Formats: sequence, structure tokens, C-alpha cells
Amino acid sequence: MGTWPRAVVIDEPYCLVVPQNSSRLLCLDVETGEEVWHAEPGSFAGHVVVNEGLVLVGGWRGYTPLSAVDLRTGVLRWRAGECGSTVLPAATDAGFLLGTPEGDSVRLIGRGDGRELATWSLPEPLAGPDTGPSFRADGDRGFLARCGDRLVVRIALSETKAETVVRAERDLTARAVDLCGGLLWLAEQRGGYTVVDASDGAEQWRIQHDRRFVSSVASVDGGFAIADEGGLLFRIDMAGAVSERVRITRRIGDLRGQAPSRLLLLAKGSLLAVDDRGPGDH
Repeated sequence: MGTWPRAVVIDEPYCLVVPQNSSRLLCLDVETGEEVWHAEPGSFAGHVVVNEGLVLVGGWRGYTPLSAVDLRTGVLRWRAGECGSTVLPAATDAGFLLGTPEGDSVRLIGRGDGRELATWSLPEPLAGPDTGPSFRADGDRGFLARCGDRLVVRIALSETKAETVVRAERDLTARAVDLCGGLLWLAEQRGGYTVVDASDGAEQWRIQHDRRFVSSVASVDGGFAIADEGGLLFRIDMAGAVSERVRITRRIGDLRGQAPSRLLLLAKGSLLAVDDRGPGDH
């Protein structure tokens, strides 16, 4: 039985792949698919983050220690002395943000040697998915993180404390918030979105739905596009109303906007492109 990728990250001209049942990290040529190099970070490394010519790998569920290898050559730069669990790290100008799932702090480690540079205490335990991001860059050298059942905090690299952005009125899913059009899109645990102003956390509208929406919100002409796990694609106008909906497939796992006028949908076993002039144009 073949192995399936646990993680795939593209940083042109390279594609980094961590197979699910292998101890290898593969670097492939994104154009030809040919192997450029491979490394051995350990079994079930899971997390892969690329930044400034460095590949940070490992830390998923604490199976393997974090290690960093050169993006061009695969040569090991450094390796942590012991295994430790972290949510998917986030790359910053100064290094990488890490956090233990359900932990009470977030820390920054150096890109060059993995040493701890700073730490922030959290008001509630860090919430994060088993796979996928837990942190969301907010465009101002800060990062948003989900804590507890309803809290969103901001971690600014220039500050020493995490700042509360919003406390939702309903339980939220344990994943990174979505940021689009100056709005924070808070996915609710039971389905739907609470949408708030990114600057002050004031609620703008709610999108009620009986299914969970997948991560990522895309800007489209005159509004936004969102998708639920059951295969429905929605167009949301600037007033927060659903202006159009259409079933694309039986299941959607992710949504991405692609310039100039396309949406990419990750479906079960396939990748679909949809014209963002209307969900029906695909």
C-alpha cells in the first residue's frame, strides 16, 4: 500500500513533501517533479515551514524534534535536543512562532540556531488543529491566535504581552482565524461565521449555517467567497448577505483565491478551479 503526503509546501522552484509513513523529507523540482535532495527528520514529522532559505520540519504531536535544513541543499543546520509538540509554526521576520497545543504560552525561536528569543503568556490555552495553521499574520508584524473556546488574541513581536482582540459569543472551531477585507472571520463550532472588524473586534454580521466552513476566505468582485465542508460554495456581498450559493462537489477541504479571477477548491481526490465572477461559472 502506497504512502500519502502528510504535508506539502511549495516555495518555488521547490516543492517540499513529507510522506505520511516515511522518515523522509523530500525536496522536488516544482516543474519536473524530480528529486533535488532528501533529508531524514524522523517518522511522522508532519509540520513543514519554509522561510528565508530555511526549512523547519518536525514537532507534530511530539513525534520528532524540530530541525532546520537548508532549502537549496538539504544540509542540516540545527536540530533540537529533544522531541516537543507544537502547533504548525509561523514564520516571522525574527524567527518562528511555536506553541504547544493546549499550552499557556507562545514562544519565538531563532531561525539560525533554534534558541528561544521571546515568550508570551496566554490568557487561555492555545487552540490549534491537528493539521493546518494556528497563527494568522495580521499584516502589521503581528499574529492572531485562537485561545480557549471563544478568544482571539494578538501577539506583536514588539510587545511583551498578548492582547485580547475579541471574545466571541459562541464557541469557535480550534483553528486559525481567517482575515480578509479588513474583517476577521471566526468559524463557529456548530457551523457558520461570526464576522468582526479586525481593528476593534466589533461584530459586523453573522452568517448562519448548519455546516462548518472550510478555512480561508477569498475576495471576489463585490464581496467574498466561502465554502462549507459539504461541497457548497457561497458568494457573500459587502453587507454580509448570501447573494449566491451553488453545490460544486460532495466535499471541499480548502479554498484559495488565485489571481486574476479564479478560486481553487481542494476536493476529495481533486483540485478544482472556479471562475470567481460567479460560483456557477466553473
